Amino acid sequence: MLTQPPRSSPLLVLPQSGRFGAARQALFNSSATRLIEQSAKASLPAHALMQRAGLATARLAMALAPHAQTIWLACGPGNNGGDGLEAALHLKQWGKTPVVTWLGDTASVPANASSLPADVDRVPADAARSRQRAIDAGVEFATEPPANFDFGVDAIFGLGAQQRAAPIAPRMAQWIDCLNQSASRVLAVDLPTGLSADTGAAAQQAVRAFATLSLLTLKPGLFTASGRDQCGDIWLDTLNIATAAEPCAWLLGPPRANLRDHASHKGSFGDVAVVGGAPGMTGAALLAAQAALHFGAGRVFVSLIDGNGKGDADDTAALSVHPLQPELMFRALNTLHLKSMTVVFGCGGGNALHGPLTHILQSDAHAVIDADGLNAIAESAELQSGLLDRATRGLHTILTPHPLEAARLLKTTTAAVQHDRVHAAQTLADQWRCTVALKGSGTVVAAPGMAPTINPTGNAKLATAGTGDVLAGIVGACLARYARLNPNGGLAFANAANQAAYNAAYEAACEAVFAHGQTADDWPDDGPTLTASGLADRLKI
Repeated sequence: MLTQPPRSSPLLVLPQSGRFGAARQALFNSSATRLIEQSAKASLPAHALMQRAGLATARLAMALAPHAQTIWLACGPGNNGGDGLEAALHLKQWGKTPVVTWLGDTASVPANASSLPADVDRVPADAARSRQRAIDAGVEFATEPPANFDFGVDAIFGLGAQQRAAPIAPRMAQWIDCLNQSASRVLAVDLPTGLSADTGAAAQQAVRAFATLSLLTLKPGLFTASGRDQCGDIWLDTLNIATAAEPCAWLLGPPRANLRDHASHKGSFGDVAVVGGAPGMTGAALLAAQAALHFGAGRVFVSLIDGNGKGDADDTAALSVHPLQPELMFRALNTLHLKSMTVVFGCGGGNALHGPLTHILQSDAHAVIDADGLNAIAESAELQSGLLDRATRGLHTILTPHPLEAARLLKTTTAAVQHDRVHAAQTLADQWRCTVALKGSGTVVAAPGMAPTINPTGNAKLATAGTGDVLAGIVGACLARYARLNPNGGLAFANAANQAAYNAAYEAACEAVFAHGQTADDWPDDGPTLTASGLADRLKI
């Protein structure tokens, strides 16, 4: 009898909290993963891939719960269940007490018999083989979950459930509830049952795992929408299968080190102008400006607009100096030389934005448009035309909507946006020909002609007023710096040379959302409550 699991392919762990240090990772949707799986099976002996998957599952279960004795494996009728059955075999050999419940027949009542029930013709051949191997090894099969178990394995449904439209069977629903209500840790095989691998949308009943072992590939749904809540820490085992397939998206990693030359000056890092802060919402503009300053913009100007949408020198709402942030320079909008600036627009703008936004869209400034600026565009054909025209003039534009603002721009519902966040972000980017950072759990950055990225950093501490304004300011600082590095590039689609400018806005947005989330991840749990102003103060370039 083996007391320690043998080594297999190396594991990559992607924690859902704390400092994230992994490099950018390729993501593959369910269709691409299926093709990779089929290609691997064709090049390997029969049943070899499932054996690798089962071994990887058993190894990780032992690592996560080395002292667990009774291990419940909830196995579905397909290949995901087969992986669980194969894992049970190894756990038995390593001295554990695996208990398998199996949905392999229509009554969901497997028996310890030497052959499959006669009516089970829908069980894949590999899964049937793993079931027999588990039986031969003496694994206990049960019709109900054990009353007490030290560790659970969710192997009910994996990728095969992506096309299932049938409602959840009562017995499967019972198992999901049992896994979720248990105090024991649960490992999901490939992805938690009920979670979409492609979108991160979760069914009404879905497993909420302590950890997820993603097999062969990482999938986008693990990292956005409900994915991060359902998956826990994510581990990847490629099962020693290499792939040359093109990813459908990327998981964002830390940006390159932002090393500043000693022989630089404030003009080396660009100017940011924050335009917004209508009466009663001045704080939003000041938060964005504070964030831009703390994230390294060379100079930051603030232009507050009045209730009529004016930001001229007679604006009585304008401040002359911020008492706690004297580096901010307050200027009337009509005195700013926008051509050489990056404008952050819409933070606390209210309803009086049409005039200033028209001016900014028509200017040669690079722009970050947030909040009320996005709502104004959604309601105005004139502003929409101005936004589209910017791409033909080679200007960087980044939109930073939350799901409701994205829904307004797409003329759809928030639920539709959240149901497929990657698709929504890419549709926005293609429709408006600019870079989009769709905020939320797993912020998605998209741009036309490029694979979208999903940001792994950030947590629920950010769910407080003003943190979106801070993000807009960070994006502005990044865009000002990237635009300085490539001031003459364009966004037009006519030639490949303009792609560099496209990349500048895209990379600026990626760096900003990663830093924004990482600052929240670094926030001490026993420290003060995270506030937007505190977040801006702790930014590190």
